[in-house]
Amino acid sequence: MHENEFVFEIPYGTRDLLPREAQEKRRVEAALSELFCRWGYDEIVTPAIEYLDTLTIGNGRCLEPHMFKLFDKDNRTLALRHEMTTPIARLVTSRMKEEPLPLKLAYISNVFRWEQAQAGRQCEFNQAGVELIGTNDVAADAEVIALAIEGMRAAGLQDFQVCLGQVDFISGMMRQLHLTEVQQERVTQALERHDLVALAVIVDETELPRAAKESMKKVPTLHGKEEALQEAYSLALNEQGRRALDNLSEIYRLLQEYGVAEDVYFDLGVIRNLNYYTGMVFEAYAPGMGYPICGGGRYDELLAGFGNACPATGFALGIERLLLAKERQSEQQRALQKDCYIAYAHGKLAEALQAAKKLRAEGKVCETAFQAQPKQKADAYRLSKGYEELIYIS
Repeated sequence: MHENEFVFEIPYGTRDLLPREAQEKRRVEAALSELFCRWGYDEIVTPAIEYLDTLTIGNGRCLEPHMFKLFDKDNRTLALRHEMTTPIARLVTSRMKEEPLPLKLAYISNVFRWEQAQAGRQCEFNQAGVELIGTNDVAADAEVIALAIEGMRAAGLQDFQVCLGQVDFISGMMRQLHLTEVQQERVTQALERHDLVALAVIVDETELPRAAKESMKKVPTLHGKEEALQEAYSLALNEQGRRALDNLSEIYRLLQEYGVAEDVYFDLGVIRNLNYYTGMVFEAYAPGMGYPICGGGRYDELLAGFGNACPATGFALGIERLLLAKERQSEQQRALQKDCYIAYAHGKLAEALQAAKKLRAEGKVCETAFQAQPKQKADAYRLSKGYEELIYIS
């Protein structure tokens, strides 16, 4: 094997960003950073490398097979962070424990997860999000959902839908039907995969009455506006389920006050992770995307794993998925537009530079030729670079 055979390759699941892609990524990140700041969230940065034992506190153990691991000189196992919430929980407990609550923290960071690379998701990808720590008020849940919606809008995404669910509704349904732990686990896995066929098979294998089976099968179909919530109330026969639906109803009322409810739909089949989330959960989808571009929810038990029991809620937005959704919606970004290419005949360099200076002062994006060239050649170059206009000084 030639020693330079792989010199131009990059590792699986990573990618280079060319200038136009890098520019748009930075533009979106800047818009999100500014938005988070305006909502009172303070940015924090954590190391890309953490101890494996830290990242697997709570429910992280199930993701361990997807983590990139390495060893330090003392043979302790380290790992690249696979998400941001757990490192932030570690930081809050270790260095911000005496800070007044609630804590409103924001981040824009790269994370690493070994999985099948696909459009909009590599093994290294970027997330922007917030964590609101120290309050279990329903208004906090409404705020993070509203902020997620405003974040997608600020990034330039126009067409999307937020699906709002409640893990206690699912738990309450399974409890009122007296499902065994094994049955609950199988039902949960089918709901997480949105696999209605598997769910029907699992439910039919139980000894539940026919009406109870049909109720469980209905859960993934409870999607819509207020009518979906009302139908869910008819299925919730215990206090846990009814309280969960009351919680969603109040969140939706607050989202109406924020003026963002038009993008929100109830989806009682949304179940991100029953062992992690403890209340409301939500996911955002865009047309043509078969996976969420944003997700979050309430997780009141994670910080207890660090010895600091504290309620919390938040969300993470996938930057690459957001950019792909925008591309698929064919949205034209003004920030990417190249306005003009300035070319000139012999002896006209000074005039060309003055013209470029004036246009840039007006906020135009322009490029000046390095040497004199014929107009036809200049126009061909303009087209190849994507400039809208040729300014030729002769």
